[in-house]
Amino acid sequence: MTKGNGRASDLVSPALAAISAIENWRLKDWDIAIRQARRSGLLARIACLISSAGLGGCVPERARGHLEAAQILAAKHASDVARELDHIGEALQGLGVKPILLKGASYAAAGLPPSRGRLFGDIDILVPRRLIAAAEKDLASGGWQAVKQDSYDQSYYRRWMHELPPLQHKSRRTTIDVHHNIVPLTSVHPVDAKRMIDAAKPAGTDGRFAVLAPEDMVLHAAVHLFDDGEFVNGLRDLDDINRLLRHFSAPPNFGPDFWDVLTARASTLRLERPLHYALRYAARFLGTPVPPRILRDPVPAPAPAVSLLMDFAFERALRPLHPSCGDRLTGLALGFLYLRGHCLRMPLRLLLPHLLRKAVMRRLKPAEARPV
Repeated sequence: MTKGNGRASDLVSPALAAISAIENWRLKDWDIAIRQARRSGLLARIACLISSAGLGGCVPERARGHLEAAQILAAKHASDVARELDHIGEALQGLGVKPILLKGASYAAAGLPPSRGRLFGDIDILVPRRLIAAAEKDLASGGWQAVKQDSYDQSYYRRWMHELPPLQHKSRRTTIDVHHNIVPLTSVHPVDAKRMIDAAKPAGTDGRFAVLAPEDMVLHAAVHLFDDGEFVNGLRDLDDINRLLRHFSAPPNFGPDFWDVLTARASTLRLERPLHYALRYAARFLGTPVPPRILRDPVPAPAPAVSLLMDFAFERALRPLHPSCGDRLTGLALGFLYLRGHCLRMPLRLLLPHLLRKAVMRRLKPAEARPV
């Protein structure tokens, strides 16, 4: 199957845009699509879309087991997250504020479309910066300990980053990231986290957690994907944005006014550029119905030369990261975006000494201690 946009071997994106695309898949297409979707963390989501659309009859017998196994795994992840949120809620019940769930955990708690068939790596929460030490103390009492014990890493996170070093539970081995902002303190796109915290909404029925307001949820997903520099789950994260936009812009939710609310909020928080990329590539890859006026006017586009460069990079980084979707320039694109992400997060006067130190420490680490 071929596409006219250069993504000839990407079968997952067309299926995410319209699951009816699977009706044209031959057995060899199923073979490669399953591999691509699994590598992207999207196999269970594809399975859920097929089930919701009543297209189970289009799935060949050889592929059925893969989809069923993916759904079982996703259900296990959802169960684990729900259980872990109970433990986190209990540990933080004395904090005095509702912790705000971010990313996958927030989608699950709010019952939003991106939670269906989603796999989870860790749980992210946001608390006011003035309470970050209290939250860490309460979680430590509940059994969560810092993963990064190196004194430099501890200092680096606490001085410059928007979160504590990752915390892992000593017995369950689950990981939690505790944020006080959605971007590093040194970011090119600084964010007043208080605005987002003040606008957060209660999540679920037990009143222990909150989630970001709909427009802030989209903006956080956008800045996380397009400023971070790592794209292991790039297509999955783009599809999260796609499903949030479709959900919030449709009645009886916000409806069509959501687009104006979203762009106004991006301007207030100075996140116009990440939102521009989110809307541009969600529409291009996944057919997200973004109004042309929103793409053209309220979200200012970069200069034409910059747009060409970013198209070159993102057109490769947002494919499934499977050999069937790559080309000779994929590594270059990913390397460029990795460096770009670092530069967006921290000025060069701080970044270069940090990267140099990390490189030296990696070289000095005993061979038996290095990951294999």
